[in-house]
Amino acid sequence: MPATCPANNPATSSQIPGAAASAPRWRLPASAAFPMLALLLFAFFAAASAPSPLFVVFQQMWGFSPALLTVAFAIYALALLLSLLVAGSLSDHVGRRPVVFAALLLQAAAMVAFLLAEGIGGLIAARVIQGVATGMASGALTAAIVEAAPASQKRLGAMISSVSPLAGLAVGALLTGLAVQGLAHPVPLVFGLLSAICVMGALATLFIPESATRRPGALASLVPRISVPARARAEFVRGLPVMLAVWALGGLFLSLVPSLMQQVFGIHSGIVNGLAIATLFGMGAVSPTLPKSLPAAKAGAVGMSSMAAGLALLLVSLASHSVPVFFAGTVVAGIGFGAAFSALVQTLAPLAQPNERAELFAALYAASYLAFSVPAMLAGTLIAPLGLLATVEGYAGLLILVASVGAGVQWRALARPARP
Repeated sequence: MPATCPANNPATSSQIPGAAASAPRWRLPASAAFPMLALLLFAFFAAASAPSPLFVVFQQMWGFSPALLTVAFAIYALALLLSLLVAGSLSDHVGRRPVVFAALLLQAAAMVAFLLAEGIGGLIAARVIQGVATGMASGALTAAIVEAAPASQKRLGAMISSVSPLAGLAVGALLTGLAVQGLAHPVPLVFGLLSAICVMGALATLFIPESATRRPGALASLVPRISVPARARAEFVRGLPVMLAVWALGGLFLSLVPSLMQQVFGIHSGIVNGLAIATLFGMGAVSPTLPKSLPAAKAGAVGMSSMAAGLALLLVSLASHSVPVFFAGTVVAGIGFGAAFSALVQTLAPLAQPNERAELFAALYAASYLAFSVPAMLAGTLIAPLGLLATVEGYAGLLILVASVGAGVQWRALARPARP
């Protein structure tokens, strides 16, 4: 990956006009800013998955339908998508820190909204606020992580930026599942703790070096649009099946797996609900760190193949009502999930100039979150006429098809001669 130019190096952020006058003199060293930014991205996605094990609890308390349950899930992703369209490239103009700071405070407000919710309407409102906050932060934080990585480890920065969201989704769901199982009133603890973490994270951003040079056009950048830098377009299009398969599977787990555990497998346990989600995203977070010598292009092909195999095992588990087979399929699919998505991020990141990076990642997340939300919402509308089991089986069958197409595209790309 090309080295970051001096204007975008955290060590030279003091050269940005007005930076010294408007910010504290003391800054975290670049070696500390890099893991701090990764932790902030982790925290955003931990907050995103934390409500999932509680959805079944809310449904029992407030008596809303499974279709509304998927709406409450998917509205988050749609709000996130709108936020990406509007503010996805804003940090390329005003800097990473102001955007991340505002997004963290908005995320804290979303956690408070969850605390105060008294029905499905309040739950949907909290998810909307949360989606807007995560959309603001996703492109800016991902770009900042890549830029803050040491010059000799830019590939590591791209990998961390893809692993942190998956690790956050895993840990958020697992800890909430433990809270649901072990506490009579888990909601105040979960959302109170997350709101405090977001406020502390906002304060921490004040001491993180700015890695982007301010440039004009901030207002114009708020006009909703999706743009991919010309050099990255071919790889972006080739990666679309990866985005669709990976994030549609994530949407299935976060929206319907807790209900599946209860209605199909007869398990009424917050721990198991959280563990099922955490297994998928946890394996996704771990898998990119395992084959360190595997080129990104080959990792994408292997990942898509692994996803297809894992989804086939999930179908077997649904037919046999076997919980061990379900978790085995989740492990295999999760390994492919993480390997394929991380490979895609590592392939795309070097193809954007520093002032295009947030915009590229905004486009990546926009496509991913369409896949994350729309199939899950459509599945929710089919539960009433078809039943939960048939809906999930059809969903998994379609994902096998998409993952197989993605694997074929990636393997074909490997067979082509390398271009100079």
